[in-house]
Amino acid sequence: MKRPTSEEMARMKEELYLSLAQGHIGIRDATRRMRKILGMNQKEYAQKVANISPRILSEFESGSGNPTLATLEKIAVPFGLRVTFLPPEPWRMHENRE
Repeated sequence: MKRPTSEEMARMKEELYLSLAQGHIGIRDATRRMRKILGMNQKEYAQKVANISPRILSEFESGSGNPTLATLEKIAVPFGLRVTFLPPEPWRMHENRE
């Protein structure tokens, strides 16, 4: 997987954070995006960044895994993210709807 330029990475991070804040994506999609921002496949991100088993990351992203809170934090922390509770949908931030 090709690593994006620093400008592309900055743009992709901004889009990631905005999509999360607006509730448009969930944790699995965010994880995939984080890997793509770094230009890494699952094995590389799991071993080099999150320090977890590639199998755990693969199962989590596919929806068949059930990682611990500690594992989710290892996946999220490189992007300054924290595992947290979200308010119900009506209370989340959304783009202006006209």
